[in-house]
Amino acid sequence: MFDVWKNVLADIEQSVPHTIYITFFTPTKLISIENQVVKIGTPNVFVVRQLRGKYNKNVIAALQKNGVDFKEVEYIVESSTKIKKKSSGREVLEKDVKTASSVVKSLPSKLPEKHAKILGTGLNPNYTLDSFVVGSNNDLAVSIAKNVIKNPGSKYNPFFLYGGPGLGKTHLVQAIGNEIIKLHPEIKVLYTPTNHFFSEFIELIKKNRGDEFAQKYRKLDVLIIDDFQQIINKDRSQEEFFNIFNDLHQANKQIIVTSDRLPEQIEKLDVRLSSRLTWGSGAIDLQMPTFEDKCAILRSMAEIGGYEIEDEAIAYLAENVKTNIRDLEGQLHRLIAIAELRNKTPLEIINDSSIGEVVVLSRAKGGAIQPRKIVEKVAKAYGLTVEEMTSKSRVSHIKNARQVAMYLLQEEANLSTNKIASEVGVKDHSTVMHGIRKIKKDLKLDFGLREQISSIRGSLYD
Repeated sequence: MFDVWKNVLADIEQSVPHTIYITFFTPTKLISIENQVVKIGTPNVFVVRQLRGKYNKNVIAALQKNGVDFKEVEYIVESSTKIKKKSSGREVLEKDVKTASSVVKSLPSKLPEKHAKILGTGLNPNYTLDSFVVGSNNDLAVSIAKNVIKNPGSKYNPFFLYGGPGLGKTHLVQAIGNEIIKLHPEIKVLYTPTNHFFSEFIELIKKNRGDEFAQKYRKLDVLIIDDFQQIINKDRSQEEFFNIFNDLHQANKQIIVTSDRLPEQIEKLDVRLSSRLTWGSGAIDLQMPTFEDKCAILRSMAEIGGYEIEDEAIAYLAENVKTNIRDLEGQLHRLIAIAELRNKTPLEIINDSSIGEVVVLSRAKGGAIQPRKIVEKVAKAYGLTVEEMTSKSRVSHIKNARQVAMYLLQEEANLSTNKIASEVGVKDHSTVMHGIRKIKKDLKLDFGLREQISSIRGSLYD
């Protein structure tokens, strides 16, 4: 019985954002299925409210998909037999104990027809363009996405989108699929992660039903393949995808592919396939969001979730979370959960130094990066010693590395131009200003530079 819950969770993971799944679903467990009542254990009332109010339809759909016969779902808070007093001295009242042991019932309802159709395509209906925040880090990708939605299979075909983890690739391409279905209900759309494509192919090959696999994909009007970098070391799957790609492209069917790296950087990828993946619009990347972008993203997430959060709290998160949008969202949900549990505002939680637990994020991870570390990481990325990079050399390779260091010292360490000058061994702040301006200008069109800086930035927080 409990293996069923693993399958249910696997399906739910495909239907909600990753941070939502981690925050609200991974702590749950199946207690029992008796008398057509499914009882699901949760860690606290906050999780119960979220599951019941926002994600009940996802639970119902996954249970139905896995053949569970039920009429009712109960979300139950499982509290330990011993209630410990918090270090902050907060008294545990009788009403808290009653609340913690309460059972919240939720009756299943029929999924709306549009959701049922979207789930059949592998798409998550929560991924929409309205909930995707457009900023300087993704405006080109969004512009192309809108063109693909209006004219699938025409100008930008294939559409190859790449970028580091947690920057919104999956959200954007699934939003394209959802919007295409709205505008063109007759179009057949399928979203599939690459590992699912591979697993399905191998399973049908074992059953001597390889033709059935090919026919399924050739009937599509829009094929969305996610995390394409996972195709490495899968020669037969590459060959099959190559043939499907050619057939769909020749028939003017839209192909959308995401990856965490450029095609030529995917190990052992067929050269023919690598070339074809960038036929339509080249490779379009999603960059790390700026501070302003992150503030806008957090505000949008809060509005969608119905959370009230102060501008100061949003600024704090935007300033301190340096990794990616997924982590940004995860830290927002964590902050909100703790605030609701403590009956405080998010800003009060941030400012409350008496709370013993790690409230929002590790200062070591989110705090200011030491300038020396940035200089060392840039030098290493360019195959130089720190002494070489900070020397007076005008050799192009060394000069470029020095300018990248200037850019990152301003972006990640928030140093003044005079301080940056002393860190990289140049005379004055005007040289620094010129170097930073050059890198910002080059980043607009130099995808290789974007990839390089993204990689260095990621290494700063390892």
